[in-house]
Amino acid sequence: MKIRKLFYCAIIGVAITGSIFSCQKADSSECEKMKIAEAKLNENIKNYETTWDAIVNQGKIELIDQKMFDKNVTLVSTPKNIVGIEAFKDYYKNFLVGFSGIKFTIIDTFGQDDRIVKHWRFEGKHTGVFFGIPATGKNVNIEGVTLVKMKNGKIMQEQDFMDNLEFMNQLGIIPRQ
Repeated sequence: MKIRKLFYCAIIGVAITGSIFSCQKADSSECEKMKIAEAKLNENIKNYETTWDAIVNQGKIELIDQKMFDKNVTLVSTPKNIVGIEAFKDYYKNFLVGFSGIKFTIIDTFGQDDRIVKHWRFEGKHTGVFFGIPATGKNVNIEGVTLVKMKNGKIMQEQDFMDNLEFMNQLGIIPRQ
């Protein structure tokens, strides 16, 4: 009877030990996947921030190319999305042509997997034509948020959110009430 109990205890002990090592291996594997995903996200964020800093603050619109942007990059917009590198570039040229003394600041960036959220501030003086609006000479200082989707380390999609009424107020297009 004692031998039988000892035998069963040994079998249970081996089973429990095996389960523990199995769990540790699974946890280690999951941990490794999480580390890889975090490293990929950090690399995406670093490249994303560096790219937009150069495009807006240094006026390097030519960086909107297939190196950092998916060839079908999409700006989710109303009434119609802006699709493709050239259309995307043309859209953002409006900011570079319409404003001088631009200061674009990324306040915070975070994400998960291939998705990034960027909180930003745009400052500048409206000295040129901006989406057909003649220069007003007014300064703007506006904050917004951009939702970003990355694909294979490239920017695939963006969607900007900002207070357009406040932006138009600052430009003097729509008077404050």
